[in-house]
Amino acid sequence: MFRLLTLLAAVWLLAACGQPAPWRQESYVFGTRVELLIAGLPEAQARAAGDRVLREFDRLHRSYHAWQPSELSALNDAIAAGRTHEVTAEFAAYIREAQAVAAAGDHLFDPGIGRLIALWGFHTDDIQARLPDMATVNVLVAQHPSIADLRVDGNRVSSRNRSVALDFGGYLKGVALDRAAASLKQDGVANALINIGGNVMALGTRDAAGTPWRVGIQHPRPQGVGGAPLATLELRDGEAIGTSGDYHRYFEVGGRRYCHLLDPRSGFPADVTQAVTVLIAPGPGAGMRSDALSKPIFIAGREWRDMAKKLGVDAVLKVGADGTASATPAMKARIKIEVPDLQLEVSP
Repeated sequence: MFRLLTLLAAVWLLAACGQPAPWRQESYVFGTRVELLIAGLPEAQARAAGDRVLREFDRLHRSYHAWQPSELSALNDAIAAGRTHEVTAEFAAYIREAQAVAAAGDHLFDPGIGRLIALWGFHTDDIQARLPDMATVNVLVAQHPSIADLRVDGNRVSSRNRSVALDFGGYLKGVALDRAAASLKQDGVANALINIGGNVMALGTRDAAGTPWRVGIQHPRPQGVGGAPLATLELRDGEAIGTSGDYHRYFEVGGRRYCHLLDPRSGFPADVTQAVTVLIAPGPGAGMRSDALSKPIFIAGREWRDMAKKLGVDAVLKVGADGTASATPAMKARIKIEVPDLQLEVSP
């Protein structure tokens, strides 16, 4: 059995009497639904600004696609052949940044394990319920592919390990959030909500009355069609929120769920967590951090709190494999639980 849920967090717009509804535009990029809401501007200006954002999303998606011809796949081909490869200045900067993020999280999230991700069948839009050859997985794990193996000399990239293959799937949506926010501000947009499959960033408020943007955190095991979200919260100007869950891309074999979030140490999908949501304070790279930092916290499992502290993430909501929900004090103070009778443990 296979199910693919692309919407990681729903967005609720609070009613505002006498205030016009934000202009809304939707698209499908990065393998998920993208939603852009712009408030307080004439439709023509909002549409022009939104179009520029969506064009940039499309460029990023095409440039750094992991399994279709792209700048990223060309680098992976060169690494496999043992060749040095020249990349764009932008790509080189992304590699350096991703290396730093991976190192900060003890490489539990490592964009260099693209071959493992492909072995598990997640380098496709049509995921099949099929286990990989375990011997091949073990051989690849023994080769310890990591983004740390890449050497970036100016714009020239080489690798001491031919098993490395980059996959920016857990990093690029966050980068796109930051790029979108910068583009919108440049176009005079002060109030907007950017939602890339549940990675969300807020600018300003939803109307002239100062009504905050409210977002919902999807329940990892929703009950019924259109089930209630696990929790809701109001996002402040410049804040970003990101969720990693075992319900986004997965398949089931023999009653066991295998998700796309792999533990580089074992080569297997992480299975002790259902979902992790992080709330990131405003600042440079807030969008990127909301995307990338939820992954090592998810994969850390029972040690999630220690990993969050190591990464400097104060606000975390975590749902364990048994369905129990835990939150840091900073996150508990911000969320409203929407599931009746849910017991929320607080982890200091």
